[in-house]
Amino acid sequence: MGENIITRIFLMILITFILVAFIMPFIKKLAFHIGALDVPRDEEGHRHIHKKTTPKLGGLAIFIGFLFSYMLFGEPSSTMNSILIGSFIIILTGIIDDINSLKASAKFIGQLIAASVVTFYGGIILQDISAFGFYVDFGVLAYPITVLFIVACINCLNLIDGLDGLAGGISAIYYLTIGIIAAIMGNIGLDVTLTFIMFGATLGFLVHNFHPATIFAGDSGSMFMGFMVSIIALLGFKNVTLTSFIIPLLILAIPILDTFFAIVRRRLKGESFATPDKSHIHHQFLNMHLSYRGAVLLIYAIQILFAIASIVYVLQDRTLGYILYTILVIIVMLLVLKTDVVFDHKKLEEKFKTIKK
Repeated sequence: MGENIITRIFLMILITFILVAFIMPFIKKLAFHIGALDVPRDEEGHRHIHKKTTPKLGGLAIFIGFLFSYMLFGEPSSTMNSILIGSFIIILTGIIDDINSLKASAKFIGQLIAASVVTFYGGIILQDISAFGFYVDFGVLAYPITVLFIVACINCLNLIDGLDGLAGGISAIYYLTIGIIAAIMGNIGLDVTLTFIMFGATLGFLVHNFHPATIFAGDSGSMFMGFMVSIIALLGFKNVTLTSFIIPLLILAIPILDTFFAIVRRRLKGESFATPDKSHIHHQFLNMHLSYRGAVLLIYAIQILFAIASIVYVLQDRTLGYILYTILVIIVMLLVLKTDVVFDHKKLEEKFKTIKK
């Protein structure tokens, strides 16, 4: 990797970081002015754990930083046009929700439109997949599968955005890992440009969002970060930046597993998938008497370990990568079994006692 490329990457990160960190105070004032606020609530199931009214328009600052840096470092193309249009739809949907909560169905429609623009107009398609010795060609199903993949990534980040610095930190780890792998492999394309721009933007956001947060990402932020996670994964696969499309997903192991457990948990309770609760992985870590920062840092640590395993798998030794992935999955599953992520242990014990009687 040449010196010019290293300098370019450094500038992408630094300029975006400074811009987002600098404009965030103005975004906070704007959020208070337009009513994009997260007001503490006591009702059961409310996901956020905070005691004061907090602005939740952080996603707008991330988006502004993203746009500015793209104008400096990006190159126009129909693909990028579709990403910008999709991003704008996501941000607009999120801002409206941050001001006045939308129904889950309305947000889903916005996500679906944004994903469709990228897929059908931008031509960013998951046509086939090769991972761990398997190859599958999706054929005509490639378009709906791509749209669903983008929507799934958006909601993974949206669901796990329950603690200060959590969604932003997970996203930053993802962007940095993909960037490291791609840069070492020498594939410097649109995906790498977007990766390092988003890394700088999320770091600038985390300056104001890490506990105690003075601003939240809001749905505008969590959905936009998830949207860009999916786009970078799809572009990286398309441009052969990664040896396997599965690798980006493994880096996001915690939010993906958390979303899966949320679906199972709510199905077992007979609840809608959109029903909020306090049984996510990060909530369970708090129940284990970890401090607020401790819970977030533990999830960071697990994500970093998955990221290291991914780097080892792609760049060093696939067998060792398999071993590391397996060990990490076992550790996560053991943690899950000790918590109420899937089902409430106390209620289950009460049911068994009732049955015995």
